[in-house]
Amino acid sequence: MSYQVLARKWRPRSFDTVVGQEHVLRALINALDRDQVHHAFLFTGTRGVGKTTIARILAKALNCEAGVSATPCGECASCREVDEGRFVDLIEVDAASRTKVEDTRELLENVQYAPTRGRFKIYLIDEVHMLSNHSFNALLKTLEEPPPHVKFLLATTDPQRLPVTILSRCLQFNLKRLSLERIRDHLARILESEGIPFESAGLTHLARGADGSVRDALSLLDQAIAYGGGKVGEADVRAMLGTIDQGAVVRLVEALASRDGEALLQTVHGLDESAADFSGVLSELQSLLHRIALTQVVPNAVDDSDSDKEAVTRLAAALPPEDVQLYYQIGLMGRRDLELGPDPRSGFEMLVLRMLAFRPADTQPQTGAATGPARQGITVPGAVSQAQPRRRETASPASSPRDVVQEPIRATEPIAAQTPDEWAALVGRLGLNGMAREFALHCAVKSADAEHMKLMLDITHKHLLNNKIEQRIEQALQASYGPSFMLEVSVGEEAVDTPASVQKQRQSAKERSAQASVEADSTIKALKDTFNARIVPDSIRPAD
Repeated sequence: MSYQVLARKWRPRSFDTVVGQEHVLRALINALDRDQVHHAFLFTGTRGVGKTTIARILAKALNCEAGVSATPCGECASCREVDEGRFVDLIEVDAASRTKVEDTRELLENVQYAPTRGRFKIYLIDEVHMLSNHSFNALLKTLEEPPPHVKFLLATTDPQRLPVTILSRCLQFNLKRLSLERIRDHLARILESEGIPFESAGLTHLARGADGSVRDALSLLDQAIAYGGGKVGEADVRAMLGTIDQGAVVRLVEALASRDGEALLQTVHGLDESAADFSGVLSELQSLLHRIALTQVVPNAVDDSDSDKEAVTRLAAALPPEDVQLYYQIGLMGRRDLELGPDPRSGFEMLVLRMLAFRPADTQPQTGAATGPARQGITVPGAVSQAQPRRRETASPASSPRDVVQEPIRATEPIAAQTPDEWAALVGRLGLNGMAREFALHCAVKSADAEHMKLMLDITHKHLLNNKIEQRIEQALQASYGPSFMLEVSVGEEAVDTPASVQKQRQSAKERSAQASVEADSTIKALKDTFNARIVPDSIRPAD
């Protein structure tokens, strides 16, 4: 007996065995049960999601000898013939191979005749978007007013290419790509029924490779069974698909977390030695970062069947969320540049080195600082909290160089940062950058003393208000004025003078001065008078 591939053996033969697509099935079942079946249906969606399968089940439901219903018997001659693809009144057409108008006219010549055996004559036209414009015109009239014994079932992966006149005459159902979890569970049920041993992590990789298509998943499953000699293991599936060893990707993220450039490059070297596809490595890296980010927001987001759940959970606790987001963004932006490097390895190396070089400001390690505490078992060399106050060293006359007493620098009088210029200078000395610097420069100092500062945010920039940024500014102040220094921020009721607004006023004054200088220039006047020239607005900039 010849072997039947899984995609055919497990093709659904009733609506209740279809995987997913509940929104489509509900409408069809209700229409059949109420005997209100439209004469033309259009099923759209990507490959392998069930377009022609659902159309065939609908054809069987309409022609079942037991009567029209959403649950065809599957035993009568009509049901068996539909399942076997030999029902005379189900005319299946591949539009990709019959695009000429003559083909369509020939097809429609027999529409007027009653069905030979069934209740309805059904035309199932697959990839209908491949028909020519003339073919669509030939189909249009029949599709609008077919005889009562005719039903049209159209399927396409590209509905945008269908004329609106065709779309308006059909009930359209858009089939969705299936989720990874749904495909994986479907594969597990099939293997359990077939008595084939498997590892859940291997099915996860097959489902991911199927990219939402059940048919592709079953084809890959057939291949995996053959590759694994009658079983489906994770290692075999990875080898078959050419999937990157997840352990190497985890080591990449661990090296980024610990700021270990040597380990990072050693891991890349190992991937290169195994002839890894670095575009695939980047995809796996981004997939891991995505799951880490999900876990940081929803701790139970990682599926228990994922083989790297422990690593994802550990890295989610070890990495600051802003680092994960930055790494992911660098990966997205670097994907388009990956092929522009001298070779794939060097392009990927530059990408991960970029991740190593750039981090959010509040997690950037300070050069020369003592090693801070490890996060969840991952040591971060050179890391120190931004809230760590800077120290000055004082020694008693009798002390040795080792007997040094460290004390935080304390302000002995109110901070001299009352004016916008003074506050801007202090912001520079505090080493603020990024959004924290932008926030600070849009604030004015309301009051300040040795232990406390009140800032007022310009009301026109109240959208910048953010507790995390406030904490970064407060930590920077504590680094200079002691750990007990407090910061309070409020939003002004009207615009206030801030370093940013003062700078903008000065820049505007310089631009007005430059404009007046150009206008007054004798050469410019002569050009305007002689050639009717004009000065382009906003084209003048001050030299400094």
